[in-house]
Amino acid sequence: MRLDKFLKVSRLIKRRTLAKEVADQGRVWINGHVAKASSNVKIGDELTIQFGQKRVTVKVADLKETTKKEEATGLYELIREERIASASEQDGV
Repeated sequence: MRLDKFLKVSRLIKRRTLAKEVADQGRVWINGHVAKASSNVKIGDELTIQFGQKRVTVKVADLKETTKKEEATGLYELIREERIASASEQDGV
């Protein structure tokens, strides 16, 4: 399944166009490699997504073409969620 479609179906990102933009900006990694929106996602892959000052890492547990809102979180397992220090915080400002 395409990365942008998985991000939308799993509801990690609300809209597919936004998922495509985030991937094209180099803010999504699959198994440690920068991924494009068209990259293929498989069960067992580890995805890391950077949302502003937050980085989320999940493991793909299932792939479905469509899913209900209540079932979306079953498509992945949350591995870690971390806050990223901004440049001013790193400088002690």
